[in-house]
Amino acid sequence: MPPPKKVEPPHKLVLSTNSIRNTTIAVDDDAFYYEVVTRFWHPNLTKIKKLDTDTAEMVTIAEIEREPGRETRLRFGGQDAEWIPASRFLQKESQKVRGGYFHGNSGVQYRWKTHRRQLQMIRPDSDNKEPLVVRHPHKRHFFFFRMSQHAYLEIKPEVVDSLDALIMSYLLVERRRRSARPRIEFKVAED
Repeated sequence: MPPPKKVEPPHKLVLSTNSIRNTTIAVDDDAFYYEVVTRFWHPNLTKIKKLDTDTAEMVTIAEIEREPGRETRLRFGGQDAEWIPASRFLQKESQKVRGGYFHGNSGVQYRWKTHRRQLQMIRPDSDNKEPLVVRHPHKRHFFFFRMSQHAYLEIKPEVVDSLDALIMSYLLVERRRRSARPRIEFKVAED
């Protein structure tokens, strides 16, 4: 009898910076390599590019447009594609929850949720609620020096076919989470 098939280990997609507007998201061997770029001359437009390993070229897979006072919108597939509202791609479940639902490439529904202050993605129709994607935050030396460990997404092999939609939904959910946090502003008192 042959030995049982080994379970594939999860992929570790590392985010190079703490910014979600300008970063790279890649595995160690660059089999999956994404670039998230917001140019200073287009501060409201973020482009997501993917490395095509066959041609060694960066291909734009999606764009996110965040104009002040308007709803965020996105498009897949380049310049000729149609803009869709982000709320249609990533449906909110309620006002309290910062996650949301989206559909992968194969039509499977996924859900982002926060569990013990950790962002996770699950399949809502699955019997076990084991996360398919877990976001691990960055760590710093003495809490404010340089990063000792970059943030990363731990992704199970069964969601690799929907990786483009997963990256887009992660960027939208993480922007929603960060903008919902209270900000502390310091003002200088004038005499």
